[in-house]
Amino acid sequence: MTVKDLDQRYLSMFGRAAGYLPQDRETVDAWHRELRRKADEDPDATFVPSVRRLADLLQRDERLRNRVQVTIDEARRLNPEGVGSIHQMLYSLNHITGIAPEYHKDPKKRNFFPMSTLFCYMMAVKSGWDLFRDRPFNDALRDILKAWCAFLDSEESTYVLHKGDDGWLGESAAKDFKLDEFEVDWDHPHGGFTSYNAFFHREIKPECRPLSPDPDAVVSANDGSVANVYWDVKREDDILLIKDQRYSLDLMLDGYPDIGHFEGGNVLQSFLSGANYHRWHAPVSGRVEYARVVPALMFSELYSKEVDLSSGTLSQGYQANVNTRAIVVIESSSPEIGRVCVVPVGITEISSVTLEVREGDVVERGQEIGYFSYGGSSMCLVFERDRVEITVPYGKQGQVTDNGAPIFVNAEVARRTA
Repeated sequence: MTVKDLDQRYLSMFGRAAGYLPQDRETVDAWHRELRRKADEDPDATFVPSVRRLADLLQRDERLRNRVQVTIDEARRLNPEGVGSIHQMLYSLNHITGIAPEYHKDPKKRNFFPMSTLFCYMMAVKSGWDLFRDRPFNDALRDILKAWCAFLDSEESTYVLHKGDDGWLGESAAKDFKLDEFEVDWDHPHGGFTSYNAFFHREIKPECRPLSPDPDAVVSANDGSVANVYWDVKREDDILLIKDQRYSLDLMLDGYPDIGHFEGGNVLQSFLSGANYHRWHAPVSGRVEYARVVPALMFSELYSKEVDLSSGTLSQGYQANVNTRAIVVIESSSPEIGRVCVVPVGITEISSVTLEVREGDVVERGQEIGYFSYGGSSMCLVFERDRVEITVPYGKQGQVTDNGAPIFVNAEVARRTA
């Protein structure tokens, strides 16, 4: 892989496009060098329980240990200064569980996704494709992400919520993340937030996201931008295609008993950046017929021998089928619209997809139904066949983009056809 190819691969990563990773690899490489140095200086480091469990798993599972080492070795050929041993990887993971993302005014130096930074090169190689789909390894990473999420839920994580130049409440961050649109208590030292995650999934001012007054409108469940629209979605399809990213209802809806309702329907997928509002709302009024969270993959991406813009961020179609996600089916109170399925998808760092509704609940269009805690995210709306017309601009079917038309929660994205 040439340096040009590697740079292109990095530019296509979800975290980079979403604003969570540095704009170029220099900051990533410097971060790797520093953690390698610290790990080598502390060979007997004590790990938190979740990292200790991964260390124990690798010690007793020779197959997995070899797979991790092969991936590290292959990644080192891309970046000789990167993580070079299992101890260095474990040390880095342990370090991450006790830090909150720090704001930086310079986009070239922003490193808000430390785990994606750690795995940047491991995710870029063929052996990494296999490793991050390995269930025991993935489950161990989920355990570590939960530990990190617990820290980000704690008051201890508020140390980054201040008004200094590198604080999330400072003048630069307030401008970058449009904090004037959100509920912030500026008289409080931490903006009124009890944790970093409370800041991340902060509430928006209602007047900034008015509900579409058109009763025939299906409204967006989230803020973001259009990533993909796919028509005539099938129960089974090839989800590993890069140029034409498809959806398999059997995979994406993972056991929903009435999948046939959505066969032949269409999917509207959107991309959330780090600056977006990370709570999601009901696109239609109706009854919650089905609601559950599916724990699944987190760092798996499409792989191609050729470096292509369709990897990384543009793996979102694939990730909607295999990643941790929620499934919420709402039976619309409008028979013409039918059922609408809301699928919030966690990507990379995110391990917490929180539902605020249960089966049998009656919801109103625009009502909050859940939120993402810290990390990357995407959203799919799945519609029944010939029930709605997508009214937001979109590109060619199956070609995923991270710079599509902007959408806003509670604003129209589709309308009934009848």
